Amino acid sequence: MKKSTRSLLLIATLGLIAIYFFPFWEIALEAPQYPEGLGFNIWIHKMTGDLRTINGLNHYIGMKTIEPDSISELRYMPYILGFLIFFGFIVFIFNKKILLLIWVILLLIAGTAGAVDFWMWEYDYGHDLDPTAAIKVPGMSYQPPFIGSKKLLNFVAHSYPDVGGIIVFVVGILLISLLVYEYKFNKVQNA
Repeated sequence: MKKSTRSLLLIATLGLIAIYFFPFWEIALEAPQYPEGLGFNIWIHKMTGDLRTINGLNHYIGMKTIEPDSISELRYMPYILGFLIFFGFIVFIFNKKILLLIWVILLLIAGTAGAVDFWMWEYDYGHDLDPTAAIKVPGMSYQPPFIGSKKLLNFVAHSYPDVGGIIVFVVGILLISLLVYEYKFNKVQNA
């Protein structure tokens, strides 16, 4: 691979390390009775924010309590990310296009699995409601949007990538671009 590709690979790998230090996703709630808003951030290994207040409100509509300690993904995602970072260094050191291809495939699989898992988590919390809840609206579910905004009773829920999620997206686009470049335009270099 070209020297410039290897330099960008190293930057991408180091960029993935930053995910340990920034929240990955943000879910924010707006409502007239909470002018300052409510919300929480999902990190690779924890959740922070207004979980106590949100859990108290969710109780009235029958949603399960959001308990970060019971979410197994928050325990094993740091290890998956660590493996992907390690593999990035392997690609950089051994300088083989096939390793870059394998790394991009692994990142795409991990990203897709993470997105599907997050959507399923949101679906479960928004649909699996306690039938004895104080507030019941027939046919209403409370799943926040995967990405974007959605009105839920008198709340507007917003769900967007936070700094860590943006880093992953940028790294993914960079690596796919490098892969295309190396296989399409740099045919003379090693495989």
